[in-house]
Amino acid sequence: MHEWLRLPIAAADDVARSVVDDLELLESGALDRHDFEVPAIVIGDSRSVLQGFPSSIVQTTVTSPPYWSLRDYDIEGQIGLESSLDLYIENLVAVFEQVRRVTRDDGTLWLNVGDSYTSGGRTWRAPDRKNPVRAMDVRPPTPSGLKAKDLIGVPWRLAFALQAAGWYLRADVVWNKPNCQPESVKDRPTRSHEYVFLFSKNERYRYDHTAVRGPNDRNVRTVWDINTQAYRDAHFATFPPALVEPCITLSTRQGDLVLDPFLGSGTTGLAAMTLQRRFVGVELNREYVDIAERRLRIAASAA
Repeated sequence: MHEWLRLPIAAADDVARSVVDDLELLESGALDRHDFEVPAIVIGDSRSVLQGFPSSIVQTTVTSPPYWSLRDYDIEGQIGLESSLDLYIENLVAVFEQVRRVTRDDGTLWLNVGDSYTSGGRTWRAPDRKNPVRAMDVRPPTPSGLKAKDLIGVPWRLAFALQAAGWYLRADVVWNKPNCQPESVKDRPTRSHEYVFLFSKNERYRYDHTAVRGPNDRNVRTVWDINTQAYRDAHFATFPPALVEPCITLSTRQGDLVLDPFLGSGTTGLAAMTLQRRFVGVELNREYVDIAERRLRIAASAA
């Protein structure tokens, strides 16, 4: 557990066990029978699945959508391999418009998204000898107006688009990774951080600054030093529970509903379960649905 994170989880083991025993797997068309009291993973595309959610039921959303031009999940309709950066941002804005609708008036959104560099006209990504998983057979073209080797600035472009769509942009947290992935680059520093943006639905919202405190009982700062954490069944470095837990703790009470529209390997569900929150996740990739379900059930059996 991160040194500055103080969480009320003394009775979490029993709660975790009972919550995951009741975990539901739902196809997107079965939402009419789900009461959002039992944790659930909904299998489908967030762009359509969220339209079946009731309005104003989620207290906070913590999520990390697929990054643009960085990974091919070989799933039809996947977000992240759009032919243009504008289309990628348009698709995510559409998802988060639905997230805003299902969020309570005092609710929030914590959004982690990574950056990338232009392709320089290449239609593939070569493997890095220090990071071979980065190789891709397909790669979107360089966005209009950018040059070869430009840092695109995806996180801030998306943050400003969401701000323009109606979200309140409240904070930019720098996730500093002490154990960052090495890079074979010699003309720039190795990237060792990502952003986690805090948005709110309205000007006033739930945020308990006493729930998580910094050193010497100070208010939490905007640079969080948290190691990345690999998960054995996932083929990439997932965002770690230590990054998700303070977001949930600051923004919710026990029993509140937490959403992740890009559930992936289930980290948000795991953190919500540990902190005695309800949760619902949406995931298009059935391989990762299986990983998330297995991960949550293993965590419960080990509790």
